[in-house]
Amino acid sequence: MFEEETRILIILRSDLVDRARGLAGRATISMKLPVSLQIVLRALIEEALKRPTDPALMDNIGRQAETIRQIRRAAPGRAMARAARGRARARS
Repeated sequence: MFEEETRILIILRSDLVDRARGLAGRATISMKLPVSLQIVLRALIEEALKRPTDPALMDNIGRQAETIRQIRRAAPGRAMARAARGRARARS
């Protein structure tokens, strides 16, 4: 379909996916063409990239980056606790 194409995995909250599906449905009805979730997500990404200095976009990016940072900070402790539980089970 595209000359240069890269595949990526995006993990999204289910409410965002539901909203994007709703948008795909509305677009399908209004355009009388099949519009997939992938088409909607691609269009949303393209439109957002046209406004790289939009304060709302930058705020959203900042919130997401901070959330990921918090998850990663908490992860080592959880991983060590799981490993300790696994070793304890193996000994018993």
